[in-house]
Amino acid sequence: MSDRQAGDVTQVAALGAGLIGRSWTALFLAAGKHVTICDPDPAAGGRTRDTVREAWPVLSRLGLAQPDDLDAAIDRLSVVADPVAAVKDAQFVQESIPERIGLKHELYRAIEPALGVNVVVASSASGLTLSELQQGWQDPSPLVLGHPFNPPHLIPLVEVMGNERTAPGMVQIARQFYESVGKVTIEVRREVPGHVANRLQAALWREAINLVLEGVASVEDVDTAVASGPGLRWAVMGPTALFHLGGDDGGLAEFCLRYSDSFNRWWDDLGSPRLDDVTIQSLVSGMGETSPDDFRAMVSRRDSILAEVIVATHR
Repeated sequence: MSDRQAGDVTQVAALGAGLIGRSWTALFLAAGKHVTICDPDPAAGGRTRDTVREAWPVLSRLGLAQPDDLDAAIDRLSVVADPVAAVKDAQFVQESIPERIGLKHELYRAIEPALGVNVVVASSASGLTLSELQQGWQDPSPLVLGHPFNPPHLIPLVEVMGNERTAPGMVQIARQFYESVGKVTIEVRREVPGHVANRLQAALWREAINLVLEGVASVEDVDTAVASGPGLRWAVMGPTALFHLGGDDGGLAEFCLRYSDSFNRWWDDLGSPRLDDVTIQSLVSGMGETSPDDFRAMVSRRDSILAEVIVATHR
């Protein structure tokens, strides 16, 4: 499939109408696609339309949708309960059903015979590996990892991965398609639990939790340290690029020369907390102290600020 053909995909199947599947659907509709979303829940259609309506203002702010096209977009949405019917005419399939391996394997066995030639099936899985997912296929060559960051209609990143059992070119087809609808892709070159971005945020959160448990700072102050400090820089560049700038004219080599002893000392002192009952209660209690707003207000604030950041850094 060429670049032009990737952009010419008009029919997408979204398997699963949970939070991730509905968000993907909003993005695909904003890109002008016809989307068939599949879920056995009779309420899935109504929830998906509500999600599309709620997402449309921020999609418009990002330049991914036209404000006046909402009704037409919803008209391009079909809702079915049968996954075979969903993929029958699909040119791209995004699978986002619950992360239970048996459930995913059952779905793959159902849709595999109905797929068209060279149709990519991309899984949104975050906690399962590609090799685990492939065990549900007779021929897993169409399957790639297409892991978004939540919510997919807002956060640009998609992690894409294939392996030796993936058909040649499928990873590139997936990346071209995602980029044609406004996403930013990276390729995961080797299978590890959590892929790339989840491992990075897990590493940061582990030390954030450790600082709270050790009494160094409160939940509120740790969050503030990230959001008002390095988090602002990370929205613009990754850590290695930023440290390259921190080395002045000498770049990364000079930065490492200056600060290697400090970083090695800090790394040696990092904690290794576990999310046991005591730790979870400490975090929940700390979060309660810092979050008087209701959940929807927090989501709205997050999304409105993120939209401005994304416009500034990615559009």
